[in-house]
Amino acid sequence: MTMKNKILLLLAFVLLTSHDMFLKLDSYFLQPNTPATIQLYNGTFERSENAISRDRMLDASLVGNGERIAVDSTQWSDMDNAAILSFTTGEAGTWVAGVSTAARNIEMTAEDFNGYLEHDGVLDMLEWRRENNALGSGAVEKYSKHVKAIFQVGEAKTEDWQTVLGYPIEFIPLENPYDLHPGHSLSVRLLWQGEPLVNQLVYLGFQPSPDPGQSHSHSDEADHSHDDAAGADHTHENTRSLTTDGDGIVRFPITAKGVWYLRTIYMTLSDAPGLTHESNWATLTFGVGEGHSHGDTVSPAPEDGTSAGEPEMQDGDDYTFVYGLLVGVGLALLVFLLFRRPKRS
Repeated sequence: MTMKNKILLLLAFVLLTSHDMFLKLDSYFLQPNTPATIQLYNGTFERSENAISRDRMLDASLVGNGERIAVDSTQWSDMDNAAILSFTTGEAGTWVAGVSTAARNIEMTAEDFNGYLEHDGVLDMLEWRRENNALGSGAVEKYSKHVKAIFQVGEAKTEDWQTVLGYPIEFIPLENPYDLHPGHSLSVRLLWQGEPLVNQLVYLGFQPSPDPGQSHSHSDEADHSHDDAAGADHTHENTRSLTTDGDGIVRFPITAKGVWYLRTIYMTLSDAPGLTHESNWATLTFGVGEGHSHGDTVSPAPEDGTSAGEPEMQDGDDYTFVYGLLVGVGLALLVFLLFRRPKRS
C-alpha cells in the first residue's frame, strides 16, 4: 500500500468512524452468583464516545435459566464515556443481555449522508440513491439501536441463548456459541419484525483475546451513537462482510478464540412527515474459548482462504508510515474541527 493510500485510509478512519452500539464484557465467562458488569458502548467496538442516558433505553433485560429479568435504572452508572450495568450473576447457564433504544431523528447534508452510507456499509441505500439521482439530496433519518450479548456463567449450558427479545431487529444464533471452539462454524439468523431478513449486508468482527476464561480489569470503551465525535476503530482490519441468505442466515467459521461480533444497519425510505429514511441498528457479541487443539490466534479469514488483514509492512516502511500517520492524524483533527458532522447517540 502506498503512503498516500495509508494516509487516506487513516483519515477515513478518523473522520468517518462507525457509530455502532455494543454490549461488552471484560470476560464473557463468569462465575455463578458473583458481582459482574456489562459495558454499553456507543461509538466503535473499541471505544465509547458517550454514555447512553437511561431514558433512551426502551428495554434493558437479562435472560437466564428460563427467566427474563428487567434491568432497573439504578443498576446503571457512567464510566469512561460508557454506561455500565452492575448486576449479580445467577445460576450457571448461558445468559443473554439486551438493550433497545428509543428512536431519534438526525438531519444531514447530502455529502454527510452519502459518506455515512458508504462508511457504515449501508450500500444498498447508497446504490438506490445513485440509481435514482438522489445523491444530491439531504436526509432526515429516524434511527434506533438494538443490541445483545451472550455470555456464559459457570459450566452448565442452557437454552437461553436462543431467546427472541422482540426487538425490531435482532440476531438469533442457531446454536449455542459456547458449545463452539476454533475450527467450528456458526449460523446466525437476522430477524426484522420477527421474520427473517434476507439479502441484508452484515459485518462480522473479531477481537483477539489471550484467555477469555480469565477475568480482566475494566477497560475504557463504548456504545454507538450516530451523532458522536469520531474516533479510530482499529477493529476494521478484522472485519469482513456477509450477506443473509433466503432464510435470513449468515454462516461463518470460528477461526480463533476471542470476542466475536455481528453488526448491521437496516435502512428503508420513509414517507412519514418530516422524514426521508428510517434505520434500525443491531449488534450481537459473544466470546469463544479454547479449542481442543489450535495454533496461534489469528484474524478471521475469508472462506476462500485469502488473507483477511493488511499485508505486513516491508523493511524500511515503519518510520515512513509512522511519519505519515502523525501527519494524517494532524490533518484529520484539523478537518474534523472545521467540518464536524452531526452526532448520533
